[in-house]
Amino acid sequence: DMAEQGMVNVMQQDKTGKGKQAENKGHCVTCQHHAPNGHGTMTVPPAYSDLGKSAKDIFNKGYGYGVLKLDVKTKSRSGVEFATSGSNNTDTGKSGGHLETKYKLNELGLNFNQKWNTDNTLTTEITMEDQLAKGLKLSLDTSFVPNTGKKSAKLKTGYKRDFVNVGCDLDFDMAGPTVHAAAVLGFEGWLAGYQLAFDTAKSKLTQNNFALGYKAGDFQLHTNVNDGTEFGGSIYQKVNSNLETAIHLAWTAGSNNTRFGIGAKYQLDKDASLSTKVDNACLVGVGYTQTLRPG
Repeated sequence: DMAEQGMVNVMQQDKTGKGKQAENKGHCVTCQHHAPNGHGTMTVPPAYSDLGKSAKDIFNKGYGYGVLKLDVKTKSRSGVEFATSGSNNTDTGKSGGHLETKYKLNELGLNFNQKWNTDNTLTTEITMEDQLAKGLKLSLDTSFVPNTGKKSAKLKTGYKRDFVNVGCDLDFDMAGPTVHAAAVLGFEGWLAGYQLAFDTAKSKLTQNNFALGYKAGDFQLHTNVNDGTEFGGSIYQKVNSNLETAIHLAWTAGSNNTRFGIGAKYQLDKDASLSTKVDNACLVGVGYTQTLRPG
């Protein structure tokens, strides 16, 4: 009898353990609360310039008509990143390239990014992020052309947190700085954004843009109105792990001409992809991208 009672107790413990495991399936162990649908997804909306980016990349990346291009990236043991790029225009024969270096000062929370191109333009960007406040990013971007002595500078600020992403850039100019500002609000996949540019020298609003969109995993919808005259929209769909498709529409107020295009990108394997697109003017584009080796 005691043996049978012991077996009953073991079976009851097993059932109890299974019951607890079943109850914990919908429970976030790390957060100690019930996980909602989409738990772990980012709630910070993208910057205004990145709205509709997935559809834009389908139409813009992977094509190089009449241009041969090679990109190489390396990283030293000290953590300095190097990126070099070379291109050649087969029609004009003109060649160009650039060299970029990135390194970090972790103790100060600073990132340095320096670039040089064959047009002899030197640019330096210094960035500080999440140091003064969580989600706050400050950047100083400068450029210098030794041949002409031309200089320029831009102060960039950005702040992002749950449901909001705002930014303000100050473009310094001898005549007067230009202020660029943008804000994006997001809630449950819906995105609304506004972007402006104000010329302080002329006291004039030079840019006035609105955007509205929806993003849900493998589907994205984006619409925008620029300066009240340019209208656009795009739809992005990730069909499966290898195939991405996109459609874009655009038209101008006062014109009956509607521009549209259809594009797709297919990942042949982990190192190769094929991109195709066609527009309303029957212009067809085909691009092939091959990764020779990591970096």
